[in-house]
Amino acid sequence: MKPLNAKEFTLPAVSAALALAVLAPVLTPGFTLVYDMVFTPDQPLLPDAAGLGTAPPRSVPADAVMAVLTWVLPGDLVQKLVLLAALTLGAWGAGRLVPARSLGPRLVAATAYGWTPFVAERLFMGHWPYLLAYACLPWVAAAGLAYRRGEPKSLTRLVLWCVPAALTPTGGLLAAGTALATGGWRVLPALALLNAPWWVPSVLRPGAVLSTPDAVDLFSARAENWGGTVVSVLGTGGFWNSEVTPVSRELPVTPALTLLVVAVAAAGWPVLVRRLPAATRLLWLGAAGLVLALAAHLPFGAAALRWLVSEVPGAALLRDAQKWVAWWALPLALGFALAVEAARRRAVVAVAVLVPLAMTPDLAWGGMGRLDAVQYPRDWAVVHDILAADQHPGDVLSLPLGAFRRFAWNDDRTQLDPAPRYLPRTTVVDDTVYVGGQPVPGEDTRLPAIRDALRDHGDLGDLGIGWVLVEHGTPGRVDPATTDGLVPVHRGPWLDLYRVPGPLGAPPESGPPRGPVLAAAAAALLFVAGCLLWQVIPAGRFTRNRRRGVTP
Repeated sequence: MKPLNAKEFTLPAVSAALALAVLAPVLTPGFTLVYDMVFTPDQPLLPDAAGLGTAPPRSVPADAVMAVLTWVLPGDLVQKLVLLAALTLGAWGAGRLVPARSLGPRLVAATAYGWTPFVAERLFMGHWPYLLAYACLPWVAAAGLAYRRGEPKSLTRLVLWCVPAALTPTGGLLAAGTALATGGWRVLPALALLNAPWWVPSVLRPGAVLSTPDAVDLFSARAENWGGTVVSVLGTGGFWNSEVTPVSRELPVTPALTLLVVAVAAAGWPVLVRRLPAATRLLWLGAAGLVLALAAHLPFGAAALRWLVSEVPGAALLRDAQKWVAWWALPLALGFALAVEAARRRAVVAVAVLVPLAMTPDLAWGGMGRLDAVQYPRDWAVVHDILAADQHPGDVLSLPLGAFRRFAWNDDRTQLDPAPRYLPRTTVVDDTVYVGGQPVPGEDTRLPAIRDALRDHGDLGDLGIGWVLVEHGTPGRVDPATTDGLVPVHRGPWLDLYRVPGPLGAPPESGPPRGPVLAAAAAALLFVAGCLLWQVIPAGRFTRNRRRGVTP
């Protein structure tokens, strides 16, 4: 076996060190629960996880994959492995992709891609699937360029690197755009099949998934400093939620440093194209990412987006526009690294490696205390076991109504309600999101009838609700009359569980048909398995057999 040389060993080691510098506080026993990031000890495999529920399949097939993984490994270990992979692979992949002659520029690209405001803001927002997709983009690009050169097995390699990204619709689209830009349109059928688990239930879901036009302004990129929105996005920042923005993004020097990095990167792009001509496609993809990220701020862009999200089913994916800046981050890092290489001075390279860290120092150590590992209170395990053992049918309604919680046991961090991913039954939560105090209506078709029943003190059993979970110690109020007439089953410091008495009505049949959805998931799974098998078969085996006249 050929030993690793210094370049091969140092790059992954530095990439892993960057990840550890960020994630060290969350690697202790327990779960990191912040905004959209919810992991549980043993996530159940429920219809919603396959896109068969009444809510849009935003976390499909991610929830199903996490359910399988947490069946094999403890949930907190799965979370730590996912986060470590997301923050290590991106830096490593960017470093490998640089057509550089020495190790220094590869390390520059690694830090320039792996330590960015995009990584910081999406991590603090809990968008782990976005980070996983972001980490895969350099590897997808490398495989796409290899496919364009006609290298053996490059198509299956491209598909396999798209797999982690395709756990959610946004990640699947980010990887698909990179694959199409580098590999060409011939890879489109493979990408369509790989992403079928989420787009098939989206297409077949009864009723159009539309968004309010106001969501475009609420979720558009924003200015983080005096440089304005454009400069913030050029630096891979500009996320709509100011609460997750690193404080360093507001420093007066940040816009100047951002423009300097962009200028240096632009100087390196001719070198990139000269050494890797097909990389021109990455530059165009980066430009497209910038246009999409800034669309709401361009002439007529906001009006076009408002029409799209309110009239075209599925266009709501465009409302959080800043996420497309992920396409810009890769050519930015590659160009910056190659421009630094031209200086041919170790001191310059060393400074360039440290520039991204110096620009966003508060990404380190879990965002300087933003992230930590905590344990679920015992109440959650008790309620889980009751619902798993009790034969009383029906889904669970989580109260108070609201998508997010803040518990003292999680240091009052804002987090998604963990009930849908913790409890072994379908759990209904209000998916309305409040941005700056303004509501963005949810899209779960069951919620309007449930709200009416709660307001009028109607029978929840008629709506297929057999259980009511009341969560304590979090903002929101539950009308005491709501639980009158319900049978208390568990009362704890954090959770109360009630049984809805009497016969239950059937849950509303408003999800997509099961057959096509399950067939799409099975086809994608078999496709991935086939690509994996083909990847491990020794290259040239079938060619040699045909030459010898042997039927394989």
